[in-house]
Amino acid sequence: MKQVVQSARSGKLALKEVPDARVRAGHLLVRTRASLISAGTERMVVEFARKSLAGKAKARPDLVRKVVDKAKRDGIGATLRAVMARLDEPLPLGYSAAGEVVEVGAGLEGRFRVGQRVAVAGAGLANHAELNAVPENLCAPVPDDVNWEEACFGTLAAIAMNGVRLLEVQLGDVVAVIGAGLVGQLAAQLLDLAGCRVIVLDYNPARLELARYGRAELALDLGAGDPVPAIMDLTGGRGCDGILIAAATGTSEPFDLAAEIARDRARISLVGHTGTELDYRLFMKKELSVVVSRSYGPGRYDADYENRHVKYPLGFVRWTETRNLEESVRLMSRRRDHRLAVEQMITHRFPFADAEKAYAMVTGNTEPHLGVILEYAGEARPRTPKLRTPVAVSAGGAKAGRCVLGVIGAGTFARTVLLPRLKKMDKVVLRTLVTQRGISADHSLAAFGFAGAGTDEAAVFDDPEINAVLITTPHSTHADLAARALAAGKNVLVEKPLALDREQLNRVIRARLGTDAFLQVGFNRRFAPLAVQARDRLAAAGGTRFVLLRVNAGALPAESSLNAPEEGGGRILGELCHFVDLARFLVGSDIASVQAAAAAVKQGTCDDLTVSLRFADGSLATIAYTALGDTAYSKELIEGFAGGTVVTVNDFRSMTVTSGGRETKPGRRMEQDKGHGAELKAFVDAVAAGGPAPADEAELVQSSFATIAVLESLQRGGPVDL
Repeated sequence: MKQVVQSARSGKLALKEVPDARVRAGHLLVRTRASLISAGTERMVVEFARKSLAGKAKARPDLVRKVVDKAKRDGIGATLRAVMARLDEPLPLGYSAAGEVVEVGAGLEGRFRVGQRVAVAGAGLANHAELNAVPENLCAPVPDDVNWEEACFGTLAAIAMNGVRLLEVQLGDVVAVIGAGLVGQLAAQLLDLAGCRVIVLDYNPARLELARYGRAELALDLGAGDPVPAIMDLTGGRGCDGILIAAATGTSEPFDLAAEIARDRARISLVGHTGTELDYRLFMKKELSVVVSRSYGPGRYDADYENRHVKYPLGFVRWTETRNLEESVRLMSRRRDHRLAVEQMITHRFPFADAEKAYAMVTGNTEPHLGVILEYAGEARPRTPKLRTPVAVSAGGAKAGRCVLGVIGAGTFARTVLLPRLKKMDKVVLRTLVTQRGISADHSLAAFGFAGAGTDEAAVFDDPEINAVLITTPHSTHADLAARALAAGKNVLVEKPLALDREQLNRVIRARLGTDAFLQVGFNRRFAPLAVQARDRLAAAGGTRFVLLRVNAGALPAESSLNAPEEGGGRILGELCHFVDLARFLVGSDIASVQAAAAAVKQGTCDDLTVSLRFADGSLATIAYTALGDTAYSKELIEGFAGGTVVTVNDFRSMTVTSGGRETKPGRRMEQDKGHGAELKAFVDAVAAGGPAPADEAELVQSSFATIAVLESLQRGGPVDL
């Protein structure tokens, strides 16, 4: 399929051929018929991408601080690679479209049907693309008498509708709309439909004339003089009951104007992106209220609502973003004499094949424009193959001594840490890449030199040439994909965690017992050079070992998938597993029991806990994991005690050994080495040699089981024997 893609580094736009989007549970696969270029919002996105690195840093100082902290902790090289990988990630453009359903995901049977006409919303979801996979809460049925180009205004109308709702208007209220762009025009019409008297203010005479056509009672040119007298005359000196700011400007002029024309205790709804310096005296004197509109409405930016199909109780949240979208397209129906009319806002129509020309006009502002529509071919077309694979395998194929790799998932970690290293290895043939989004698959195919890319895992499992699979997908999918890969006879390297519960773990174990292929888990720290040295020093000291692992993990962003138990399994399963396995590696004995205690959770998920591991040989290990610290401080500290020897490893950059009253520093590195390179090399070499696994598979399964037992210990309030 074709999709509009932008480079985050250079800002260059292109219409590219990428693998088809693929339907999944709770989603609809929609063939796009029309999509709307939101000139204001998308121009901002494009302009930001086109800024230099210095310009981006100036615009987002919050991100600069994160980069500096990471450089202090992980080193300049690792930080630079992470930043450049993020900038290399292609950006999908568009968020307001309409089309017909071509596939219905599991769980939506009967609620939607193939062939149904829908409006779709969401940045990164309702893209300028021939096919989009959109979650149910961002889809709305389109009335039969609303055409495609009208329906694709649905998202913009929902934004305007939410801004209007926040004003809490009543019949007869006088409401001013500052800014007569698309959202302002839509808001003015919605206010009129709600029984309000509408005033529109802007500097563009043509847009003001359009607002009059859209039933604004008063349309005032801000460049033609002071608008206050005319507004006071219309309102009998009272001023406006509400003001909706839909302007886009770096100044605070809209707020100053809103304060002047507002009545006492009026309400101001901010929808556009403007300066927000307030005239405190005037706002205080009138006791004005300001509310910032959350885009399409309640549910926006809530991952549970948008991506996990959670519903809000109707009695508490009457109007969600879904219902705003539904109501917006319903109001466009021609069955109503008094309707939301958007057709007069369309100034340009471009065939989708000319999308680059459309964006050149919008970003260059070469012509006056308002509603710019991309039109897609109306006839049904066969979907492009989900995988583009050459007939012959390049670079020697599956010959002996090769690791012919299929990769499932290409998120930031894979693109930053794993794939660049694999690309440089002589024994690796990067054959097939599968990702959830076609745009991501296409980008990584070119960046790392895969032979083919797509969106269907079967392309990896069913390919007889592939003898190894790397899995870097969301945590909740690891066990299923690992079991399927093993069942297909492929050697597997699956990123941690291996499984989220005992049932998933047992499924993987059964799959492994049924094949000669081997299994590895991405516990990279056991391959770190300093961890290997620490283990060897402790082993040489002999006797029982005592290990302390302190992890200053830092707080996660609220939107992180790790915070969703059904997706990431939390940080205990998703990150603490690393340190359970590292303790197992350093002690070198079976884990006998696990006991955990957690600090009181005030918000979010359980991120602060201690874990005690008792080993079969009598050794002990304690893991202290916390998100309460400053990330500028070192993240990981290992202290190992055995036979009169103390070994300390700080952030995998330095090691000290204290023994016999003397302290030595045998290992110091300019950059962190957490073992990723050694882990990948060991896996590739083992695949190429035909086995065995580079790390004891029973140990990896035991570490995974012990991590699951950490959760069970917290649930039971006592130790769990393995």
